[in-house]
Amino acid sequence: MDELIRNSILIVDDEKSNLVFLTRILGEKYNIYTAKDGTSAVKKATELLPDIIILDIIMPDMSGYEVLAALKKQEATREIPIIFITGLSSAEEEEKALSYNAVDYINKPFRPNIVKLRIRNQIRNVNQVRTIKRLSMTDQLTEIPNRRSFDERLSMEWRRAIREKTPISLLMLDIDKFKTYNDLYGHQKGDIVLRAVAKTIEQGLRRPGDFAARWGGEEFVALLANTDRSGALEVAERIRADVEKLHISCEKSSDAEAPVTISLGVESLIPDTNSSLDLFISAADTALYEAKAAGRNRICTAGDYNNSPD
Repeated sequence: MDELIRNSILIVDDEKSNLVFLTRILGEKYNIYTAKDGTSAVKKATELLPDIIILDIIMPDMSGYEVLAALKKQEATREIPIIFITGLSSAEEEEKALSYNAVDYINKPFRPNIVKLRIRNQIRNVNQVRTIKRLSMTDQLTEIPNRRSFDERLSMEWRRAIREKTPISLLMLDIDKFKTYNDLYGHQKGDIVLRAVAKTIEQGLRRPGDFAARWGGEEFVALLANTDRSGALEVAERIRADVEKLHISCEKSSDAEAPVTISLGVESLIPDTNSSLDLFISAADTALYEAKAAGRNRICTAGDYNNSPD
């Protein structure tokens, strides 16, 4: 992980002296947040998503075990590593704490160097896991998210759209005649096109929550949460036009530059519990094939199509 990015720690303890002590010894290297009770700990963990939580076991409103259980029930906080801190020093208590899937157990009174080393080790683990996950979710050629990453994001946004009764839109994009392009100009030029189109798609998504990925081969997808069909078509047209403006040099061609265009399929709906995610994807895919059959370099919606260029 970039060393300029500081990891964050949420410290939960009902004793102010412990919060002050832990903040003092850890604050130089990490961003520190604090909470004095279980209720505020769950709230802050959900809002801040710290890298690690240091959690006291004995507190007045909720025990550390109850806080851990509450965090494990929430998707957003389920994977945050938790280190218990406590004055309970028996082997039975330590075994119980670890059986709750805490990653470590620190006894009071604290020994500063031991605390620092244990936190350092856990932070290293967090960063290593995060790096591995990021690499596994990234398409190595285009450096945008891959299909696995997209599937995970789509599942999350689909559930949110059902819960909040908001529209969700999907764009399926395919580079026109890419095999012919590869055969004519070579795979290296084909890779340049894939990277250029991926970058153009990402730049065409203006909102932070919009999400683009490489679906496979020369096909890409874009997910637009809280976006209806009209908004999705606007984004699709912007991307189509921007790709058409790309200028890829081709030494093997009699022309100085080879044209690059894409076809797009668009599907939008407000899903409910009876809606099918597979049919949602299939409808966008069908629209994409309609766009290609209708002449390429255009946008279609399922069952109908819109010829974008005149």
